[in-house]
Amino acid sequence: MQNTPSPYAANSKITALAQSFFMQVYSWMAAGLLATGVLAYYTAHSPFLLSLIFGNKLVFFGLIVANLGIVFGLSRSIQSLSATAASFLFFLYSALNGLTLASIFLVYTNESIATVFFITAGTFGATAAYGYTTKADLSKWGSILFMALIGLIIASVVNMFLQSPAMMWVLTYAGVLIFVGLTAYDTQRLKQMAYSLDDEETVGKFAVLGALTLYLDFINLFLYLLRIFGKRR
Repeated sequence: MQNTPSPYAANSKITALAQSFFMQVYSWMAAGLLATGVLAYYTAHSPFLLSLIFGNKLVFFGLIVANLGIVFGLSRSIQSLSATAASFLFFLYSALNGLTLASIFLVYTNESIATVFFITAGTFGATAAYGYTTKADLSKWGSILFMALIGLIIASVVNMFLQSPAMMWVLTYAGVLIFVGLTAYDTQRLKQMAYSLDDEETVGKFAVLGALTLYLDFINLFLYLLRIFGKRR
């Protein structure tokens, strides 16, 4: 008589993989934030690196392009990448992002940066918890938030030329709302993804992609909150 796997065993495996997925997502995200913070702080206290990055527009914009390339490359090639390659690209992105974010240590005090980081962590944690536990379907908000993000980017570029303080503050508060919404939406989307994965290798790769998604939400939320609560030097 042939034995068939029990539904309970199958459900237990799916639940275990989903738990492993989120544990890896937040572990990678925390490691990425740590790498970014350490590199940013070190760069801000290195005259050579400051001169190299911010004294040469070619280097600075080269880092920006490299960051964008890694994000798009990792997102589009996740199926063909190994878990090791995906994690390497994520750490490379985190490190390069740290180099460009060194400027915040030149503009804001260390104390206010630390304070805003904890404000961001609390806001992010509460919003992510809502996205994970809510029964509401947040998928309908995905396209709205994406279009709002595109509008935010375009308006920010325009304001680089207009230099309007009023528009800057409008965009700042809009940015906070957009990334709070994206944090909840992305968390729910990752939860749905977690329960569709069926092996450890796939879990490992997509956990890195999930970490990158939430890392981007956290960093952008932090930067907008820093504009509001940060104390300038």
